[in-house]
Amino acid sequence: MASRVLIVGGGVIGLSCAWQLAGQGHAVTVVAPDAGHDGASWVAAGMLAPVTEAQFGEAGLTTLLLEAASRWKEFATTLEQESGHEVGYDETGTLTVALDASDRDHLLHLLEYQHSLGLTAHSRTGSACRALVPGLTPALRGGIDVPGDHQVDNRALLGALLAAGRARGVAFVAGAVASLVPGPVAVLADGRRLDADCLLLAAGTGLRAIAGLRGAGLPEVRPVKGHILRLGPTPAGPTAGLLPRTVRGLVRGRTVYLVPRHDGSVVVGATVEERGDDRSVQAGAVHQLLSDARDLVPGLDEFELLEAQAGLRPATPDNRPCIGWTDLPGVAVATGHYRHGFLLAPLTAARIVDLLAART
Repeated sequence: MASRVLIVGGGVIGLSCAWQLAGQGHAVTVVAPDAGHDGASWVAAGMLAPVTEAQFGEAGLTTLLLEAASRWKEFATTLEQESGHEVGYDETGTLTVALDASDRDHLLHLLEYQHSLGLTAHSRTGSACRALVPGLTPALRGGIDVPGDHQVDNRALLGALLAAGRARGVAFVAGAVASLVPGPVAVLADGRRLDADCLLLAAGTGLRAIAGLRGAGLPEVRPVKGHILRLGPTPAGPTAGLLPRTVRGLVRGRTVYLVPRHDGSVVVGATVEERGDDRSVQAGAVHQLLSDARDLVPGLDEFELLEAQAGLRPATPDNRPCIGWTDLPGVAVATGHYRHGFLLAPLTAARIVDLLAART
């Protein structure tokens, strides 16, 4: 049965759920300060990396990430057809590299873990890595080729979701939700009240600022800060073929990634910092990211620094997303996606569609 659904949050999770729910006949409204441009989604890199994001002790989460990855091609194709916008879905693959011998030992340990989970990943020598990515430094000590880890242009995707949602009748309300009251009703900071049959909380770290969630049964969602940079080639810069695929690197024990875009720009990230709600950009963090990225790909010296930003990822205590009904009548949640919001978006939206259809 079709419902009036109010979605709180205009990031990749909220917009994906809105698009999919509207396709099932629900009357959907999204409320957010600036849908498509809010929060961590706007400053993300858009990596779809279930294998290279596999962490020791998180096998269950890796299984979830793999299921989400299997849905991405159809999700992207349908979204492009409906919206008329390309989303930059790139299936080239990801290369993880090690700068020194200690970094290489860590990668070999990681490769063993990936193989123990049945994941597809291939050891590569330094010269083989440079054959795949010509811009890499000759000093690197080897790497892991992961053909199944892809990427999407985060900002292009958000724009496509906005367009596709509007085409399906999704309404958008600009504003911040201050509190929830039974109904369910969302009370905005300016006093406006929005009611619905079902309310979906998809505001990431913004949930902590919403009153009225006491008794909802939600886990703590904490902000994890991440600095991220965007670089663009200068007109005279010799950048052709420098970085044909995503590179993740270990540089003297620190992690860094470089994600090439179709327009020639590169996204460099990202720090992982427990600093509360701090969104300020620190010079030291920017310097460290640039230094590590240049150690891996010296040709980045020719690039222009276009942006330096910091976003807040929503993380639960066990790093798993929280998706389902809360203990408040008519209120559901889809949050806590941490580093995997873009990867998990198609699967999360499908789960929310099932939730409202009373399917298991």
